Amino acid sequence: MMYSDIPSAQTLVLYFKSRGVKHIVISPGSRNAPLTIGFTKNPFFKCYSIVDERCAAFFALGMAQQIQEPVAVVCTSGSALLNYYPAVAEAFYSDIPLIVVSADRPSYRIDIGDGQTIRQENVLERHIGYSANLKQDVSHATETVAKWGKTLLTETQEEIQEYNERQLVNALQIARWKSTPVHINIPFEEPLYGVLDAPMFQITEKKLDVPGNSNQEDWSDYASIWKTSGRKMILVGVNQPNALQNEILQSLAQDGNTLVFTETTSNLHHPEFFPSIDSIIAPIEKSENREELFKALQPELLITFGGLIVSKKIKAFLRNYQPKEHWHIDPKKAYDTFFCLSKHVKVNPNDFFKAILPSETQKSAYKTKWQEVKKQYEARREAYLDEIPFSDFTVFDKVMQHIPKGYQVHLANSSTVRYTQLFPMDASLKVFCNRGTSGIDGSTSTAVGASIHAEEPTLLITGDLSFFYDSNGLWNAHIQPDFRIILINNSGGGIFRILPGKEDTNEFSTFFETQHSYTAEHLAQMYGFEYCSAENKEELIQGLDGFYTTSLRPKILEIRTPRLVNNKILLGYFDFIS
Repeated sequence: MMYSDIPSAQTLVLYFKSRGVKHIVISPGSRNAPLTIGFTKNPFFKCYSIVDERCAAFFALGMAQQIQEPVAVVCTSGSALLNYYPAVAEAFYSDIPLIVVSADRPSYRIDIGDGQTIRQENVLERHIGYSANLKQDVSHATETVAKWGKTLLTETQEEIQEYNERQLVNALQIARWKSTPVHINIPFEEPLYGVLDAPMFQITEKKLDVPGNSNQEDWSDYASIWKTSGRKMILVGVNQPNALQNEILQSLAQDGNTLVFTETTSNLHHPEFFPSIDSIIAPIEKSENREELFKALQPELLITFGGLIVSKKIKAFLRNYQPKEHWHIDPKKAYDTFFCLSKHVKVNPNDFFKAILPSETQKSAYKTKWQEVKKQYEARREAYLDEIPFSDFTVFDKVMQHIPKGYQVHLANSSTVRYTQLFPMDASLKVFCNRGTSGIDGSTSTAVGASIHAEEPTLLITGDLSFFYDSNGLWNAHIQPDFRIILINNSGGGIFRILPGKEDTNEFSTFFETQHSYTAEHLAQMYGFEYCSAENKEELIQGLDGFYTTSLRPKILEIRTPRLVNNKILLGYFDFIS
């Protein structure tokens, strides 16, 4: 093993090892050389080289999402750090422990005209759980420090070491305990490449005791309101697979006056649940007696848990037809999404439902009515599929049917995640999507990173803008042969044709829809993917038939759909089921 001869670099590496942070994603650079040497020369760490910092951060986020442990990204000084920000924001809103480590220039070299220098301290502070700004060592490059950074000499190296250790402990502790991103900024003076065969000192091995939950709720009040509420709705956002215990799933499914609305990203499945929320609400929006129907759907008690909700329609409905009570169940945080939050219950949903659910279930006309509506839209959806031409809508139907059981499925944002909400998803599939910020910018990189630790093969379903935007996500040596990408290419941002706007102008096609004629064929060749394409139903079925078979290389299936009719067919679906 080798260690950097810069004390702060060595200290950081030793603390990462002692706290079990072993997955390190490194982007190349010179200023971060002391860290790169320390991590790559120690067999405890598993290091990954990703050139593009934005992709690197999403790659690390995907890994942390899977293993539910902190993963670090390490970059050089300057604008490299700023490229981490999209993934940092996603990690912040999705509760993912991403550790950002940025090498920095000495303070006396900032804002004097030197290259690759920006004001790095606290630059991410609005979207992280902790900023650790380490102090520059004065025992390294002492002549340079004495010449240009005399103010740094007011502290001894021992004082600086104590401060830096305390900052590192705080950052690593908060990342793990609070499942949140943290930022560690660390200035280095040249020379940067000096090494030692053994560490210069021993770090403090403090025990980090996880704080207990001091929250003492009176469950009888919750149980009483649950029992006396005749119309209850449970709305579930983003969840890890198997987050809710099976006995609770069964109990909620059997309750006759409870509607459980799930989304594809919730990873919750039961025949009694309602997985296509928009298929329930869109027909009501178009109905002549919409007021009566919305009031019939309006719950007395709303319980939410999980991450952010995809459906805009359920948000609009619950904001206009608010429940008497809204409880959000989460140990960490609660958003007042519907402007009627009455209680944030800071426990795990499993513990909450165990505490309040009665042994006997109730029945009412509330659930029965909407079960009938569900049966009707499911039947109408099948009839609609028989009538429409090849389009995004038919593609998603076929794609969802052909995904092998047990796959890990990553969804890009925008149209992709919204289309999947309309079709059944097999309960064996594990579904992920970057819904913290809902951006299109890192879907591919996240899926690639997540695939590293997945026991099952990984499938990414993506639209064309998301795919081409993050094409550098394929620029790494870590993509496995069982990685699959289904690219639905409708030659632009198809979602903007669904939203209100002028679709027949040059401005619309250029600045909103961003019309293009690109395909993924040459990218696939450059990055070593097998490639096939489809432009009609027959070619799609043929392409899917061999798509998941074992191969020596990853695969891309690109499906071209008609740009000008997709929106009409999607909007026509809601008319048809109405």
